[in-house]
Amino acid sequence: MATRNFSRPSFGRRPNFRRARPSFSRGGFKGQGIDTSRFVNKAVITEQVEHFVPEHAFTDFAINERLKANILIKGYGTPTPIQDKTIPHILRGSDIVGIANTGTGKTAAFLIPMLHKVLLNPMANILIVVPTRELAIQIDKELQDFAKNLRIFSVCCVGGASIGRQISELRRGGNFIIGTPGRLKDLIERRHINLSKFKTIVLDEADRMLDMGFIADMRFLMAGMPSPRHTLFFSATISHEIEGLIREFLRDPVRISVKTHDTPTNVDQDVVKISKGDTKLNVLFNLLSQSEFSKVLIFGRTKHGVDKLSHVLVQKGFKAECIHGDKNQSRRQKALDLFKRDHVQILVATDVAARGLDIAGVSHVINYDLPATYDDYVHRIGRTGRAGQKGKAITFIE
Repeated sequence: MATRNFSRPSFGRRPNFRRARPSFSRGGFKGQGIDTSRFVNKAVITEQVEHFVPEHAFTDFAINERLKANILIKGYGTPTPIQDKTIPHILRGSDIVGIANTGTGKTAAFLIPMLHKVLLNPMANILIVVPTRELAIQIDKELQDFAKNLRIFSVCCVGGASIGRQISELRRGGNFIIGTPGRLKDLIERRHINLSKFKTIVLDEADRMLDMGFIADMRFLMAGMPSPRHTLFFSATISHEIEGLIREFLRDPVRISVKTHDTPTNVDQDVVKISKGDTKLNVLFNLLSQSEFSKVLIFGRTKHGVDKLSHVLVQKGFKAECIHGDKNQSRRQKALDLFKRDHVQILVATDVAARGLDIAGVSHVINYDLPATYDDYVHRIGRTGRAGQKGKAITFIE
């Protein structure tokens, strides 16, 4: 593999490396044979991407007029493909399997018809299950925006935050509970959530919940709900295990796939080979010192490594924060808010902590440590190049 001059990275130009057989697996890389050519891909100009013509406008959907007004206030004019294709089926009460990349508007695809359901029946209760705390908080925030002045309330139940406060909010009541599997199970076992009252469930990022070992908790939640129920199942990937869950959890679902590429076509993907005698840290410092690296998400493999890298960056004068599973919820949320508001240039994260995050304007994703699986790589680089913007992803190879 040719050595890349890290002081002047050349994005999009294919380096001269030896092709290796890919050996990605669910548990991680096996051996040293990584097909790094999958990390090199020139972005496609947005105008050249196949143009999607929606069948509906949001005003066409048979939903509450006050809800439509809130959708328009949020700036939603034309549905994305997943929204255009799923919302009519959800409104008809069909079980859904939605397959779509991250950043395609899945959240609004299920929140809009679920809010309409509650407006039709104020006694309806809806459970939304997601793999990470950050994703739960993000969905809760979007729900509150859509539900403004509609007198629809939600409770966000995640680990790392005060369970006492969540119990108090549950006692006050709400139509929506949004949470992570472990915390939801804890609250159910303490008898603060009665699953028999929930006839609708949304499983978002189901593939990641499976990867994170939440299958037993997912089965526990489904077993406690009434039958028949309304089940919405969203995933970025479909595997043999996911197909098994679909057969187990859903009844004659409508399958909708708008997934067209493994990785975003508007993200420049490249590798930087760390030359002998150099270090990843030196290469990283040189990259981050360039003006184009304005808002950078860096991925590390371990919590300790992420903490250490963030600390070193701050010592070197960079404005950096980090998020990982050992940080409590308030510290993680503070770090995210600082990054979202451009108060810091760099956010260092583990895969789990950054799963499903929607952060506008990320200029670069840097894979400081190699991802454990190709699916993780896809999700990592999906944090840049969002909303039709061009992004850049760099993977360090030692």
